[in-house]
Amino acid sequence: MTVVHSISRAWLTTGATGAQNYDEFADDAEITAIISANPHSALAVEMPHLAPESLGKSFTASLPDAVARLALERAEGNYLPSEHVVVLYRITAPGEPTAYGLWGMVDTDQISASADEAGLVIRNEEVFIEKVRERVALAGALGTLLSPVLLLQTAKGEELHAALAAATEAAGEPAATDVDQSGRTHAIWPIAPGPLQDELTALAGGGELVVADGNHRSLAAQTGRLPRFLAVVTTPASVAIQPYNRLVSELPLPLDELLKRLGEAGATVNELPRPAPPTDSPGLGRDTAPPTDSPGLGRDTAGIPGKGTVEIYVQGRTFALGLPADLNLPLVENLDHALVERVLLGDVLGLDPGDKRISYIGGDYSAAWLRGEVDAQHAELAVLIAPVTVDDFVKVNLERQKLPRKSTWFTPKARGGLVLSQLD
Repeated sequence: MTVVHSISRAWLTTGATGAQNYDEFADDAEITAIISANPHSALAVEMPHLAPESLGKSFTASLPDAVARLALERAEGNYLPSEHVVVLYRITAPGEPTAYGLWGMVDTDQISASADEAGLVIRNEEVFIEKVRERVALAGALGTLLSPVLLLQTAKGEELHAALAAATEAAGEPAATDVDQSGRTHAIWPIAPGPLQDELTALAGGGELVVADGNHRSLAAQTGRLPRFLAVVTTPASVAIQPYNRLVSELPLPLDELLKRLGEAGATVNELPRPAPPTDSPGLGRDTAPPTDSPGLGRDTAGIPGKGTVEIYVQGRTFALGLPADLNLPLVENLDHALVERVLLGDVLGLDPGDKRISYIGGDYSAAWLRGEVDAQHAELAVLIAPVTVDDFVKVNLERQKLPRKSTWFTPKARGGLVLSQLD
């Protein structure tokens, strides 16, 4: 028996509703701007309190607005219903390998968040519980799931990749396409019940599935007691891991005290003589140019330190930090992101991971953009961290350990608002 199933009542976009996932932004104002430019964006439903006409309301108070917007989108034909389907998914971009996935429903009782929990779906990151509560409330109000959990098929990844490639090649014109902010084209094809659907769901559910994106959404399915959750099952050959950095809007201590405390905590601190990147270049915004040097690596990683070194940028100065590891702790507790959370943010700055002064900045934002935010006084500290390696990611998951919050930015991202699942 497979843990991946068809979507009983699906709603497929006709092309206008695709959106970045709600948690991919450094600033809420970006979400409002996107909705203003495209009122059909699924973000208007998923983040209803940030839609222009709902600004000033709380998330909870805006839920009726979300219900009304989704009903209107369906009524206007921006989503079309389809029953008992899985959906082929292909993402293409110049200079990048083609990514494939399969939209379907996955059994919630298969989620395992620790070694003593049985299950074929491994959730691997700590979460912010308030975000989970919002996802539970939204699903309850809408009776619909709009964004998928991205799952990596670990045992039959190569077979699934080949099957999805063949199926999309034979499927003809897609039911809908959508171009995202980085120029990637997302295409979908519904697959009705039959031998192909059976083959694809068996391959998609044929081994352990690791949560690559959507830890909050998977926990929301558990918290909301949903029997199944919406997912895209993808393959290791379809994704890469990018940097996941931090901005601190307000330092609780002066720079000289920060450097002193780092030394006292056992960190090595070396100021780098190189100047900061220019602050008047297009790099201050999102770097949307397709990569030209490493196919599949996604965004520009120039200026990001290598594994084992963390860089901070403060008051126009750059420092390379060697944060002290604790060899008595497991591997996951000594990854760079864990050391930043425990030593730099916790021990030195006295900040909890959920402190509102900390922003978690994914790989869509370049190192130059991060430093530019500090130069523009939108933040006081930028923390640049090397991406988690695929080897470390696999090791942590096989040990059923949890990565620190916001430590893996997989690309390309599954796009929200393309395939919806109406809850039974």
